[in-house]
Amino acid sequence: MRKNREHTAKAAGEITAFPVAPAASAIAASFPDASCGCPALEPGDRAGWSMRLAAVLAVCGVALLFAMVLAAALPALLRPGPGWPLEWLWQPYQGHFGILPMCLGSLALAAFALCAGWPLALGLCCWLLTEEARAARPLTRLTGGLIRFMTTIPTVVYGFAAVFLLTPLVRTALGGTGMCLLAAGIMLTLLILPTMVLVLEAGLAPRLERLCPWGQALGFSRLDLLRLFVLPKAGRNLAAAAVLGFGRAVGDTLIPLMLAGNATQVPGGLTESLRTLTAHMALVTANEVGGAAYNSLFVAGLILLLVNAGASLALRRLGARSRPRAEVGS
Repeated sequence: MRKNREHTAKAAGEITAFPVAPAASAIAASFPDASCGCPALEPGDRAGWSMRLAAVLAVCGVALLFAMVLAAALPALLRPGPGWPLEWLWQPYQGHFGILPMCLGSLALAAFALCAGWPLALGLCCWLLTEEARAARPLTRLTGGLIRFMTTIPTVVYGFAAVFLLTPLVRTALGGTGMCLLAAGIMLTLLILPTMVLVLEAGLAPRLERLCPWGQALGFSRLDLLRLFVLPKAGRNLAAAAVLGFGRAVGDTLIPLMLAGNATQVPGGLTESLRTLTAHMALVTANEVGGAAYNSLFVAGLILLLVNAGASLALRRLGARSRPRAEVGS
């Protein structure tokens, strides 16, 4: 028994003393082509390459979209005369395919929704960040949850509810059919409101939390910090919320299609009907394929792309100008 134990201990010592690391190095060195000559990528390098690839694909996709729409719109734009899309009259049966009334209709409706929704979004965001909102925690949670829930509601639900609830009120109070700029603008305001509130909250809340310790030590309330220190330095966040809300309002289709009346005219008041570019594209696409009316839709799409791209570029220039000022101020 004793001899067996001594023999087992001796074997274990030999196994423990075996040079594992040099053996592994020798085995790895005997296969120089195992990596195919490619250096191993660290996790950080892989993430960087994946982000670069995603950025390149996104840029190529947007450039391809612009190129396709521009190539389809150029034949209609380079053919002035009767049927030219950049005129003020839309009468397809008489050879007039002007989309300028729809351009003004889109801008008027988006401007109404932005002017009504942006101050509401800013006020609601500021209230959610104050002491009063924190004290009324159940109401704050309900309001925040409702705002996030509104972002998930389909646009057609807004339009369907407004057809049976809002347009009768507008028709009774102001006359007409109820399908007008006012009805569509109110529903578009509700549509873009949660997006702007969430963007503003994401930009203002971190700044406020950084200022709260010393601000409250000096006797400032959270509302004072917002009003005196956070909002004056948050121009980029305010502009970002406005640009996103404007783009959402300009690009919406179903609410103008269901509530604006679809009259091909320049609206002269809140109770007049109008047609937006998006609603115009939906209506014409459903009825015609090919021809001058159909080709004018590519011009409408190009205008929508240029409007949104111009707003995004203006926002980037505003951010580039505000960064040096912030660095100098700090």
